[in-house]
Order: sequence, then C-alpha cells, then structure tokens
Amino acid sequence: MPSQLDQLKQFTQVVADTGDFASMRQFAPKDATTNPSLILKAAAMPEYGYLVDQALRDAGPATPVGQVIDSLLVLFGLEILKIVPGRVSTEVDARLSFDRDGTVAKAREIIARYAAAGIPRERVLIKIASTWEGIRAAEVLEREGIRCNLTLLFSLPQAVACAEAGVRLISPFVGRILDWHKRNAGRDFAPVEDPGVRSVASIYAYYKQYGYATEVMGASFRNKGEILELAGCDLLTIAPPLLAELAASDEPITRKLSPEHAAKDAPSRRSYDEKAFRFALNEDAMATEKTAEGIRLFSADIVKLETFLEQRRRG
Repeated sequence: MPSQLDQLKQFTQVVADTGDFASMRQFAPKDATTNPSLILKAAAMPEYGYLVDQALRDAGPATPVGQVIDSLLVLFGLEILKIVPGRVSTEVDARLSFDRDGTVAKAREIIARYAAAGIPRERVLIKIASTWEGIRAAEVLEREGIRCNLTLLFSLPQAVACAEAGVRLISPFVGRILDWHKRNAGRDFAPVEDPGVRSVASIYAYYKQYGYATEVMGASFRNKGEILELAGCDLLTIAPPLLAELAASDEPITRKLSPEHAAKDAPSRRSYDEKAFRFALNEDAMATEKTAEGIRLFSADIVKLETFLEQRRRG
C-alpha cells in the first residue's frame, strides 16, 4: 500500500513549506515555498552559511542590507530550483504590504535577479500579502507575466479579490484560522469541523464553480487531519514534520475536494471594489486580526534577518 503522502500526490500537488534542502530531497515535492521566517531559520544553520557568505560577498560592504536580503532570498531560491521540478515562492518584504508601487518595484527586482541567473519567470512565484494594495500590485505584475502567490489570506473576500485580479495562486492559512477560533471559542475542533479547513474548502468550491483559474494552495497546517480533509485541493504546502507523518502511514485516504462537487458547496457569487473589500474584511475579526498579525510577524523576521546579516558582515 502506498504511503499517505504518495496517495495525496495522486490528486493534490504537494509543496514543501521549508527552506531546508535536505527535507525537499527527502519528500520530493513538486514546488517549494519560503518566507522570511523560514529563510531566517535556515540562514542561521551552519550548513547554509555558504549562501549567506555568497550574498554578502556578491553585494560588497557598501550595499544596503535590504539588497543583501534580496540576494540571499534568490540564492536560496536558486538552490531550491535545483531540487524541485516546479516553482519556488519568494516573498516581497512584508513592510511593503500597504505599498502597491513599492511591491511592484521589489517584485521586478527579484524576478530580474532570477532572470540574471537563467531562471525563467514561469518557475518563480512572488509572494505578496493579501491586502488591497498587495492584490492591486499582483494585478499589475500578472499582466507583465510575473506570477504571484498571495499569502496571509484568511477570508473569502480576499480570495475573491485575488481571483478577479487574475492572481496565479493563493495561500489560505488553515492553521492560523484554527488558532484564532480555538482561542476565541475556548475549545479544539475536529478536522472535519475545523474553521480553517472549511474556509479553504469554500474558496476552492467558489473558484471551481465560477470558473476562476487561480490555484488554491492550503497552507499553515497544525495537524495531519487538516491536510487529509483538504485532499484534492489544487496544492497543499506542508512542513517537513507533517510530510514525515504522511510518509510514515499507509492508511487509505479519500479525496475530499473536487471540481465536480463544487456547485453544492460554493458560496454565492460576489465582487468587491476597494470600499466593499475593506468593509468586508473589517467585518471579519479573525481575518482582520490574523492578516495584521502575519504582516507584523514577517516584518519582524525581516528586521531580525537584517540584523543577522549586518552582524555577519562585520564578522
């Protein structure tokens, strides 16, 4: 009997949610995602010190640390693309989450770095927070053929706005939605009733029912049960410990999401201009709080990465 991981790969594209190359080789995902927190963790590991040294060496002593970070992110991405056959997601500085033009400019710089290394833009997804400004930036970039992964996504209004903007892929955060509801309800939730699972299933059904091409990639899982309840989602990005759990079990799994069943599960069709989007997000306390929190956390890790690189540069 094939492992649960191999079974899952039959109808869902499995993505590695890590900056660790060894884990990618072990679990053989098609794509890989990174974020500032993962890169910060990996950069501090001795086995990846050569990439930090290369980024500092290539940049030189007078280069602003922000550009050194861009170089480091791309160096990690280049190594990842030697392992995975598909795409790597590289994140724009979260401090640009409310700056449309700044996000567009930074994304172009990142893509130019990949292009200089011979990587076609089809193999890179630019990760951007799902703010109104981030979605508008992605709309501009998608028209230029720069594909985007809209992250820190917690609600249907964010997902709808992304689809209408022509975004290539979204990453709704299953586990963080669960965290919020557990804290506010004072209880745990079984996977089948998990609010994060239900949110992603609803977004998936909406996209399939109304013919949107935007891919849905469930992210930020807290347990294996959440993953199994979303079997059939376009993509799932999974951290190494949960990949290991899936690989260690050969219990049969059942496909839970499919385009054929979208009609009965899809919310009514809707659309959002800026005012309606901001109001809808404001009405969803969980989505408002978790989006803001995610931006703060990623921004803090960028600052930590800057400090780490400055200390490393000074020796």
